[in-house]
Amino acid sequence: MKKLAVLFILLCIVLAGCKENTQEDTEEIKEEEIKETDEIQLLIDSMSLEEKVGQLFIIRPDALTTSISLEEVDNVNADGIKKVTDEMRYLYTCYPVGGFALFNKNLKDEEQLIRLTSDLKEMGAGRTEPLICIDEEGGRVARIANNGAFGVEVFEEMEDITDADRARYLGKTIGDYLEKYGIDQDFAPVADVNTNPNNKVIGNRAFGSDPSIAKEMVRSVIEGMHESSTLTCIKHFPGHGDTSTDTHTGYAETLKSWDELLNCEMIPFIEGIKAGTDMVMIAHIAAPNITGTDEPATVSYEIITEKLRNELGYDGVVITDSCAMGAITKYYTSAEVSVKAIQAGVDIILMPEDYFSAFEGVKAAVLNGTISYERLNESVYRILKLKSER
Repeated sequence: MKKLAVLFILLCIVLAGCKENTQEDTEEIKEEEIKETDEIQLLIDSMSLEEKVGQLFIIRPDALTTSISLEEVDNVNADGIKKVTDEMRYLYTCYPVGGFALFNKNLKDEEQLIRLTSDLKEMGAGRTEPLICIDEEGGRVARIANNGAFGVEVFEEMEDITDADRARYLGKTIGDYLEKYGIDQDFAPVADVNTNPNNKVIGNRAFGSDPSIAKEMVRSVIEGMHESSTLTCIKHFPGHGDTSTDTHTGYAETLKSWDELLNCEMIPFIEGIKAGTDMVMIAHIAAPNITGTDEPATVSYEIITEKLRNELGYDGVVITDSCAMGAITKYYTSAEVSVKAIQAGVDIILMPEDYFSAFEGVKAAVLNGTISYERLNESVYRILKLKSER
């Protein structure tokens, strides 16, 4: 009996020690989180209005110059910026930017790309280094893999990938070479479900028409990219797979109700959010049976804040699709769509048609109270937190 009592006392001491260590570990984690939060907030407090507004934009490098017309900036067949110029460095001091999106026209070879990404980041070194981003989904949308100068693995179309290990390998492989070239953010994976055979823009870019398969592939790609410290972005919320027109050229819509989307299109998005995606990209598609209007999701408070953030619980960075697309430029100026998107809950405006006017439009909206400083700081905080985790 005495032996049992001694053993019981010893067990209590061990358990108490474990509990104490667990509490200490938890307190250390909390202290680190508080420290990080304080550092981000201190940086925000020290930033000028221009620096804060700039964080809300990711643009093509070609947009940070006055020597290229707006038409040429958005023309994929035109020659693109392949090195940082003195004019770009100067304009960055006036119009700082949160990140740059690279396209095939900005790529020549490995040496050039590494130099370009390094010089782009150097413009914001010591303060708010810009994210370097690219569309590298695999299949037909892969700026680097489909450029023969880089010699990296070319993957099959996403609809042909139905094995989780293969999807994870895709994510890891792409993430590895993006990291090598100094690229932080991949606008992938596609989380759309290809449910409309007449779809002109998604098609085989999606992981098929079965949401249960698509969700597993989306999760696996995210896990693979995160192994390489590459940031991910699931797209195109609330689901571009059931549309029959192309937002690159004009109006597009989904006629599904929210319940119908929850039973299909939302399944891969919800899985991507659970997997820890770093961004969610909003499509320029209207959802009249949800919002009651023909406005694109890009500027819909109901879609972005009420559905994505409040109902689905996503609290990370929300980014628009390219705002140089016809679905936007036919109905809004660059300044108008930027302000409306931020009001709706967007954090980052991707590639407005005219960056300078978009920047000035958002700045003016903050100064006149259309966008509150609190709302501005909310997005800046999310963006800087994401960058601190890179």
